[in-house]
Amino acid sequence: MYDRKDTFYKKAKQEGYRSRAAYKLLELHQEFHVFKPGSRVVDLGSWPGGWLQVAAGLVGNTGQVIGIDLVALDPLLSPNVTFLQGDATDQAQQEKILSLLAGPADIVLSDMSPKLSGIRETDDARAMELCRTALTCARKLLRPGGELLLKVFMGSEYKAFLAELCVAFTKVKSTRPEATRKGSAETYVFAMGLRKNCEV
Repeated sequence: MYDRKDTFYKKAKQEGYRSRAAYKLLELHQEFHVFKPGSRVVDLGSWPGGWLQVAAGLVGNTGQVIGIDLVALDPLLSPNVTFLQGDATDQAQQEKILSLLAGPADIVLSDMSPKLSGIRETDDARAMELCRTALTCARKLLRPGGELLLKVFMGSEYKAFLAELCVAFTKVKSTRPEATRKGSAETYVFAMGLRKNCEV
């Protein structure tokens, strides 16, 4: 059993972040230099909004962050954040995102997790389905040369999925942030340089 109210949970409450996951993204940015001032970002599965908060701060006033989730999100005060409630795989939503950004994104983020059933094979399959959904969305929403940062669970298809990323992107790195819960099978993968022939 993990302690939901651990150090990072308490720190998030104190510092005004909506989730402990905010610290994962801050650490990932420190390691990979994900964001630049003015970057255009899409955050898939953004509820409860911790990654939106971090991304908005790191891209600055000249940047733009679009979040999308099936679940409604309490409004964020950041003027450079727009939230859409809907399915990121829906073509109409993708067109809306591209319209709001006035072009393709520089970065796609995904911290999506499946609802766990407790059955390992089922949960592995659901987690990998979300990873492939993120990759599919990235191909639609990213500019050539763009980047995808996503959570991946270390299941039976982990290596096969990394191989898929290596076909789509020029460089792929993985890491495990300190803010990740102990005992979790999750890792984070940063895929850089979307290949032009991966556009759909």
